[in-house]
Amino acid sequence: MSGNNKRPLVPRLRFPEFREGGEWESAQLDQLISTITPPKKIQTTDYLREGQFPIIDQGQSDIAGWTNDAESLIDNHQVLIVFGDHTCSLKLLRRAFAQGADGIKILKGNALVSTDYLYQFLHFRPVIQEEYKRHFAIFKAKVVAYPERQSGEQQKIADCLTSLDDLITAHSQKLDKLKAHKKGLMQQLFPAEGETVPRLRFAEFDGELSSSPLGSVAYFVCAKISIDEITADRYVSTENLLPDFGGMSPSFKLPSVSSVTCFQPEDILISNIRPYLKKVWKADIRGGVSNDVLVVRSKGQIGAGYLAAILRSDFFIDYVMRGAKGVKMPRGEIPMIREFPVPCSCHAEQQKIADCLSSLDDLITAQNQKLEALKAHKKGLMQQLFPVMDEGAA
Repeated sequence: MSGNNKRPLVPRLRFPEFREGGEWESAQLDQLISTITPPKKIQTTDYLREGQFPIIDQGQSDIAGWTNDAESLIDNHQVLIVFGDHTCSLKLLRRAFAQGADGIKILKGNALVSTDYLYQFLHFRPVIQEEYKRHFAIFKAKVVAYPERQSGEQQKIADCLTSLDDLITAHSQKLDKLKAHKKGLMQQLFPAEGETVPRLRFAEFDGELSSSPLGSVAYFVCAKISIDEITADRYVSTENLLPDFGGMSPSFKLPSVSSVTCFQPEDILISNIRPYLKKVWKADIRGGVSNDVLVVRSKGQIGAGYLAAILRSDFFIDYVMRGAKGVKMPRGEIPMIREFPVPCSCHAEQQKIADCLSSLDDLITAQNQKLEALKAHKKGLMQQLFPVMDEGAA
């Protein structure tokens, strides 16, 4: 919009005490911030696993490492924003920290806008990463809309969204704990390499376990199905096969091929490519897969749920990676995968283990859904708490 048709800079949702507050102001980010220069930078080779002070860099992790070097600290008792020049990551710091290597800009709001408010607004209108180049010139040219700081509206918005951030963080930590608990449980429910008895066992089962090669207890399905017999929501590739607790998301389109490998309910779909090895799903529908997904079908000696749990375990992943070939995307070798030793317990114990892990999967799924719902709620709230910007405001 332009001229007299310019859209008023007013949010759709406003706290009651500010509804008569009038229009907001706007300015480029570089007019609203000052930058902080660290006393020194910690090189990546000097990062510690433990220490007194956190190291912040442009990676996606909240904390990149630790240091005991007090002379490197940025500690001015103010809230600060850290922007990743190459990665566009955005972090809010309320404690002393050290800068890790190069690639970040440290800034704070000036008299016109609070740092807390800026952080939330810049999450609402982020800089989109364009490959691994510098983005700070684009970042500081972003147009920021803001109410008068003295009115208290900025702080009200920041406090509201920060409380949601805290809730999201708490739910994210709960999800991480559930995943860690499941990982630890799996490491104890299956025998370690070279052992025949698991460290943790249900009371009604005892004795040593035998093992059989995966290829002797399961088929590696090669049968084909015409691409015309399936729809996009029944086509599975590494991209739409979900990690950790299994499942799939809809595929956007079918490939331009005449046929694909078919799968049926109870088949186990796995990726054997290094970054995606935890993508394992016990199918509940019939469909087709891409060439980068293996279809494993139990011969009956091993239950499908139990086998799926084993193929999602660190034991299997570590085994596959020992023989993986390739540089950028190492791929497990099928002959070696066929020789993976599967611990063979009785069907009752298999079912008990599968049910236990499946119940954890349900908890993880439910927790993940809560987390995604909170994120969606915050996104929707920001769309109403901040004004719609003109298309020319970048």
